[in-house]
Amino acid sequence: MSSKSKFPFIIDGHLDLATNAMYMNRDLTKSVGVIRKKEKDLGWTDFQDRGKGTVALPELRGGNIGLVITTIISRFSEVGDSLDTMALPGWHSPQQAYAHAQCQLAWYREMEELGEMIQIGSLKDLNEHLDLWRNENPDKTKKPIGYLLALEGADSIVNLDYLYRYHEQGLRSIGISHFGPGRYAAGTHSNGSGLTSLGKELLKEMNTLDLMLDLTHQTDQGFYEALDIFQGQVIASHQNCRVLVPGERQFTDDQIKCVLERDGVIGGSLDTWMLHPNFRMNVDNPKQLGIAMERLVDHFDHICQMAGDCTHIGFGTDLDGLFGLEQTPYDMDSIADLHKFEDILSKRGYTEIDIEHIMYKNWLRILNTILK
Repeated sequence: MSSKSKFPFIIDGHLDLATNAMYMNRDLTKSVGVIRKKEKDLGWTDFQDRGKGTVALPELRGGNIGLVITTIISRFSEVGDSLDTMALPGWHSPQQAYAHAQCQLAWYREMEELGEMIQIGSLKDLNEHLDLWRNENPDKTKKPIGYLLALEGADSIVNLDYLYRYHEQGLRSIGISHFGPGRYAAGTHSNGSGLTSLGKELLKEMNTLDLMLDLTHQTDQGFYEALDIFQGQVIASHQNCRVLVPGERQFTDDQIKCVLERDGVIGGSLDTWMLHPNFRMNVDNPKQLGIAMERLVDHFDHICQMAGDCTHIGFGTDLDGLFGLEQTPYDMDSIADLHKFEDILSKRGYTEIDIEHIMYKNWLRILNTILK
């Protein structure tokens, strides 16, 4: 599980660690192998990735992934919605959603108590963490994983006062939509809708704080509406290219251009649903379809050609986004394999400087901007 990475660490721009810990009851201080075995031994089948998960804290360290943007997810729905065949339940009041979000935040705090993780909320925090990981003594396998706190879906922001409350708790990135309808914006699988009136107010208020707007999961309409209102740093934490994999979940070339013009970073996702056209969840086999890690580089290539350089891409793997090996490139066993992209990118013609930017420097530039 050890990494041969040349760099101080790799940054992953999107993981759902607290969701896995508190919603799926996974002790992420244990290794992926231990978690898989326990779930198989217990016979758990409530989620498609039981016994097949790929993300835990030991694997992050082993793969030299020393800094992550990681989420709190808590959805509001009065009665539970249904879009096509996708059930989208949620808490029946924003206050319940906020309380559930605070439960996830408490898990991150517990990981800090154990020395497993450390929150990055300021430029001082970021620089100290980078120095720690640059120092080979103590061993990287004993160092805390730095995390920058993000909301994936803003439903748990009860009102604008709670935006400031969250910011004081260390929140530095917000994706105001997720899947389906939301209090602030429509999300994936809600074509034809955009921001709500609450969403427009939220974005205006976000302009007063050092916060990133994560455009991932916005509908096409909401994407452009959000850019018209929000003037700060934009990112797309886990997003691929529609020209390569059709579907409203991916960005069009015009949307990619908009992110580039705002000096944003697009984090490439390793969900095979986003790497192969018409991938059928719980049906298709990544190996039979030849979906290897290198597929992501096709998306990187496309964005780099548009940008003219390699300064706007990074990783936003989403590898713990309620899927596991059944929906992961077949040549990955866990997130610890992320460092293999150094060789994959080199063989595709990327220089060492390019690779350094992709591995961590592009995200680091954004974090330096937002944490200034």
